[in-house]
Amino acid sequence: MLEENISAIATPSGKGGVAIIRISGKSPLEIASKMFQPAQKTEVLQFEPYRMYPGRIDAGNFSDYGLCVYFKAPKSFTGEDVVEFHCHGGESVARGILKRTFSLGAKSAGKGEFTRRAFLNGKLSLAATEGLADMINGDSEAEVKAGYLLYSEKLTEQVSALQNELKTLLAGIDASVDYPEEDIEEQHIEELKGELCVILEKLNSLLSGYCTGKKIKSGVSVAICGKPNTGKSSLLNRLLGYEKAIVSDVAGTTRDAVEGTIEIKGRKFNLYDTAGVRTSGDKIESIGIERAEAIIKSADVAVFVTDFVSGVSEEDVRVLAMIKDKPLIKLINKADLINDDTPTDADAHTSAITGEGIEMLKTLLYEKSFGSNSEEAAFLIEERHFDALNRAKQSVEKAIVACEFQPLDLIGIDVKETWDALGEITGETATEAIIEEIFSKFCVGK
Repeated sequence: MLEENISAIATPSGKGGVAIIRISGKSPLEIASKMFQPAQKTEVLQFEPYRMYPGRIDAGNFSDYGLCVYFKAPKSFTGEDVVEFHCHGGESVARGILKRTFSLGAKSAGKGEFTRRAFLNGKLSLAATEGLADMINGDSEAEVKAGYLLYSEKLTEQVSALQNELKTLLAGIDASVDYPEEDIEEQHIEELKGELCVILEKLNSLLSGYCTGKKIKSGVSVAICGKPNTGKSSLLNRLLGYEKAIVSDVAGTTRDAVEGTIEIKGRKFNLYDTAGVRTSGDKIESIGIERAEAIIKSADVAVFVTDFVSGVSEEDVRVLAMIKDKPLIKLINKADLINDDTPTDADAHTSAITGEGIEMLKTLLYEKSFGSNSEEAAFLIEERHFDALNRAKQSVEKAIVACEFQPLDLIGIDVKETWDALGEITGETATEAIIEEIFSKFCVGK
């Protein structure tokens, strides 16, 4: 029941400067009035909304001096009345105050229950709640930014606009079906087809952002590849800034992929130092080479490492064949051994020993992965959203084809399926199972 008061600690567990206990529901002020005494005592305790009050928080067995703030419905995160106690950040202090709210009638909040109430009260769309989860769980600056675009309803605005267009089309279809005239219906179908083609273009535009969005959320997969003993492991260590991979003059030292993560311009790059690709009689090394080949084929970007001394070998040709149409950076390592007269053909020269060319390599990795994509684009970062948009696209395409030979009422079925698929993003047609899965990603205090 949404009218029940729910309560939880909204800050991470552990010791800290401040802890926050949040209460939301129909009557959190009744609980607050029994627990809080402002520093400036008045005959009647009256909380002015959105104002911090300093005073004594009574936890029953002890008291703490902190702050209390009241957010009046509907201008609160959940859309309900909300009260927060800001106390000192000891675990026992926060738990004691929380326990007192329970004794005064509040129920323990479940995972994501505050955010769920915000969604049910119309404060957030379903996509916005997912953006909030992405912000909280983001491991890179780019993930946080992309999550914020979802949270700020960027995707929802575009999808809702498409739903409104479809709703208008459905209303026109219903009117034509109710008042059929053959010549008018033929004209209507032709106009409908043109409008559906425009919607299809907009869906394709949204879907085109998924490739970028996926790399933002999961990170760009970078395979550092080439034949043995070209300095791949030293290059990985230099990029990471610490010794992760074992470095040796012995060819074939790297038996399995060694990985590490860096950020470039706020975006995450997952680096894989793969085993040198060559024909080997060593069973363990051969397994490492097989794994290297799998990583190279699945990577978003390949950094092909060679050195000017060895030239292009059969192993190099084998590696380049795996890369095919993948974004490729040709890199000549050991640049500290190159003189001005040495002919080279590469995108960059690097030296894992001196650090020369490392910043250039980072720039190339970013450009090969993201190009000139705008930071403000409404990136599609959730696979669920991609799937819903893709199904909407398929339904629109069916409707466009149906315009050639089907009556309006049958075309309307495909148009309605498009609207329903988009509603899974905004939350209008999302099933309870989808909603449960989304809110299970949140912590208890959110």
